[in-house]
Amino acid sequence: MKTKKILLSIFALMLSIGTYAQRKIDKDKIQALKIAHITQELDLTEQEAQAFWPVYNTNEDEREKLRSGSYKNLIKKKKPEEITEAEAKMILDNIIKMEEARLKLQKDYYAKLLNILSAKKIMKLMNAERSFRRKMIEQFKDRHRRKKGEPRH
Repeated sequence: MKTKKILLSIFALMLSIGTYAQRKIDKDKIQALKIAHITQELDLTEQEAQAFWPVYNTNEDEREKLRSGSYKNLIKKKKPEEITEAEAKMILDNIIKMEEARLKLQKDYYAKLLNILSAKKIMKLMNAERSFRRKMIEQFKDRHRRKKGEPRH
């Protein structure tokens, strides 16, 4: 219980420091905040945490690799009017392959997690990731509003 309070305090402190300190938030800080948030939300046992974090981090790395090769990059290279039908078909085929790879990665990830966590904790994880993204987006919006001089809502 004491650990939870400390983590929550660190999380709150880091969020407030991040909000006011820098314009560009360092990726490592965001990652640390995300880890603290997920840890808080999942309430993992020590055994679960030891098995969970390597699987989670590996999955995050793999997802990042897929995102960096994202089909959005394929689409942005040329406008549809500037490509041939054959090039368009090749891009569509690559999009399908990337989506299949993303789905396979997600299926494998959930299968691995089911060996570590209960299905309910996996659902909690999904909610924790979603709520973390919402918090980050809201903080970004707040900073953007303050730069423009708009009042906070």
